Amino acid sequence: MDENYADFTAKMKKTTEVLSAQFDSVRAGRANPAVLDQIRVEYYGTPTPINQIATIATPDPRSLSIQPWDTSSLKPIEKAILESDLGINPQNDGKIIRLVFPQLTEERRKELIKQVKKYAEEAKVAIRNIRRDAMDKFKDQKKKSEITEDDFKVVEKDLQKLTDDYIKEIETISADKEKELLAI
Repeated sequence: MDENYADFTAKMKKTTEVLSAQFDSVRAGRANPAVLDQIRVEYYGTPTPINQIATIATPDPRSLSIQPWDTSSLKPIEKAILESDLGINPQNDGKIIRLVFPQLTEERRKELIKQVKKYAEEAKVAIRNIRRDAMDKFKDQKKKSEITEDDFKVVEKDLQKLTDDYIKEIETISADKEKELLAI
């Protein structure tokens, strides 16, 4: 039965890793190339991450420069950034796109905290869905008499503890990100 738990544990761990990556993309007042990770550019008909079609550099703490390998992709990159929820206007000089990150206003901090809470809630829902899928699997095993009623009760308790642990981890990660946004 441990290998069954391992599969669900791995899925829950992956959910928290995805959440951390999403939090990296939430801008925190300084330039971080990870803020562009969620943005996809229409490149020859395929949605492509910016870092796969351009070099991203951080010339100073408050700006990013994006230099596409193919200059014909400048306009699509600029358009994708404008359509994203990044809240920054790109400056295109014909060769490089520059993103200048202004100081965060109180209003923008509140928006970013709402975004962090939304991501955290989505991760919690994903964890609960994984628990539900696991429970369905074990209910089927119980129905087929592959596990006993007592085993099912133990599984149920173990899965709930696993779920609670991962939800607590999500809340911790979320609280840390909120503190980071408020400290800037």
